[in-house]
Amino acid sequence: MKIFCFAPVLRKGSYNKKLIRIAKSFAEEFPGAEVELCEFNDFPMPVYDGDLETGVGIPEGVNKLAEKINGADAIIISSPEYNGGMPGPFKNAVDWLSRLKPVPLHSKQILLIGASISQFAAIKGNFHSRVPLHVLNAFVYPDYFGVAFAETAYDEQDQLKDQKQTERLKKLVHSFLQYASRSETPFDRLTEFFDEQKQSHNENHPH
Repeated sequence: MKIFCFAPVLRKGSYNKKLIRIAKSFAEEFPGAEVELCEFNDFPMPVYDGDLETGVGIPEGVNKLAEKINGADAIIISSPEYNGGMPGPFKNAVDWLSRLKPVPLHSKQILLIGASISQFAAIKGNFHSRVPLHVLNAFVYPDYFGVAFAETAYDEQDQLKDQKQTERLKKLVHSFLQYASRSETPFDRLTEFFDEQKQSHNENHPH
């Protein structure tokens, strides 16, 4: 199972870059996992411009990010919150990715986590981030993990000081990967259930 991790933020000392590294370490514990963590700085891209797309084409950074997403079975993203919403670099990347055919995010299993300096733990940014991902038919895991007051949440080794938080993140990452690794979707299982019920009904009530 190939897992791709990144934090859509450029700042070197980002709290979300610290958080995604912790999440990566938990993902590596999952049986059969091949985990890759990339710096978002490795995928430079201009602000989306339709004229630029028409004249020059898709930027190389966008294509590189798309390649990583296409090759992943599951994606873990640790996103900051800018002014109560989805950060601009993240939204810009999603907008560029949406111009590719097929769209790389289509049917991808995604876990969103985040950290912010506020008491709300980037929860509002998480809600906003889900919207374009859902529109592009990605499967965003319903549970969320956020770190509040991030400027004091990490120790000198960039680990979370709160052991309960650490365990909760570990449990969430493993639960997400267990879900994402299943070969069938809940809808497949639901169809199978209805078929079983129909067959049972026919056997018990022959015409």
